[in-house]
Amino acid sequence: MTIGLVSGAVVTAHKDPSLKGLTLLVVQELDIALSPTGIGLIVADSVGAGRGDIVLIAHGLAALHTERTARRPIDASAIAIIDKLELD
Repeated sequence: MTIGLVSGAVVTAHKDPSLKGLTLLVVQELDIALSPTGIGLIVADSVGAGRGDIVLIAHGLAALHTERTARRPIDASAIAIIDKLELD
């Protein structure tokens, strides 16, 4: 899993029918210090995230294990909105 900052959403005129009703977010990957890594991602939203939210991202098969993403052609999903990150 990785963390990222939601910077926007993908708007499409046409998409695969299996993606109907699923929001796709533009996310900037962050390192553990919450600094941008330079990697941009498109992720399926399973938690109602919005611009400015920091999210936990599941990749690969793990991205398909939510109610909103099951049996859809995705490889990354926002699975939690992070309220606080505690480091030792």
